[in-house]
Amino acid sequence: MNDGGTMKGTLERVDPRAASMDANRLADAVAYAVAHDSPCPTSLFLPDERFALTAEAGERAPDDEIIGPVTPRGGPAGLILRGGRIAAEWGDPDRPDITFSVAKSFLALLAGLAVGDGVIRSLDDRAADSALDDGFASAQNRDVTWRHLLQQTSEWEGTLFGKADMIDRHRLVGGGVAAAPKGSFRALRPPGTFWEYNDVRVNRLSLSLLQLFREPLPAVLKRRIMDPIGASRTWHWNGYRNATVDIAGTPMVSVPGGSHWGGGIVIGARDLARVGLLVAADGVWQGHRLLPEGWCAELRRPCAIAPFYGLMWWLNTGRKQYPAAPESSTFAMGWGSHIIWIDPDHDLVAVLRWISRAHINGFIERVLASL
Repeated sequence: MNDGGTMKGTLERVDPRAASMDANRLADAVAYAVAHDSPCPTSLFLPDERFALTAEAGERAPDDEIIGPVTPRGGPAGLILRGGRIAAEWGDPDRPDITFSVAKSFLALLAGLAVGDGVIRSLDDRAADSALDDGFASAQNRDVTWRHLLQQTSEWEGTLFGKADMIDRHRLVGGGVAAAPKGSFRALRPPGTFWEYNDVRVNRLSLSLLQLFREPLPAVLKRRIMDPIGASRTWHWNGYRNATVDIAGTPMVSVPGGSHWGGGIVIGARDLARVGLLVAADGVWQGHRLLPEGWCAELRRPCAIAPFYGLMWWLNTGRKQYPAAPESSTFAMGWGSHIIWIDPDHDLVAVLRWISRAHINGFIERVLASL
């Protein structure tokens, strides 16, 4: 796998043939992505002024209150890279757009930095041992580990920034059938024994990482990852209006791991491609190790009770996520849809912005047909 492109400030664009790809079939894949725009409204709000994500999830007031900024979306955009070089791009890949749950995968990169720094000695250490608040003091929460938080098996119970974890109980993400309506009561299980996609718990992870670094997470991300990989200056990570916390006497905003209630990472496709290249190269960029050795393999280690999920990155175990993609594929994914697809078997990294969820597999199928 290429270790991060050519020059720090640019990603090389090549003719598809130089990347051993059929130009016509690659063009077909691009045309397919453009033709299957996301059904999300441009404003991201429905005519009745409900936020499209919370409306789709069936949330009602006050649970659906938006507490972070939301920016109107652009059109379909993306890039396809092979060997670290751009073989195709479309739309406006430099336009910063809201990315929803792709931010979760960024949190996993920051957790890797914390492991490398030694402030997380083991993923199986309890988060309570380094918390600066009482969020892990209860009997339900005291044995939650960093691994549980990163695998979404924590079963953490509580309310954070006005949002209760109950809002996302019974939330259905990634297939299957929900046992009950989203937001309805479910008796909690011991940490590590149940997988649930829960944005309140993800935000608890983000706050816990902020308490470790004692520095705003966007600043850590910029200095230690985004600047070294040559990312633009246009990306930003927005917090909630009520998410300012005290860290050692200094007020700091705890950023969310998504845009469920607004906020989150706003970023261009080209910058996402850089992040994909970094992860594909085991955390090395142009010979410089940015993430701890072995951390990217840890991201891809299947969760024992949810083998389709690693550490905030989606897996293709059994080719159940996207049957057209190799089983070794890894994905950062956000509602909308926003995808970073890493295919080590074919030395591919692709970024998709605003494609209809039902047509992601068809896009993958067409890209692989161009090889």
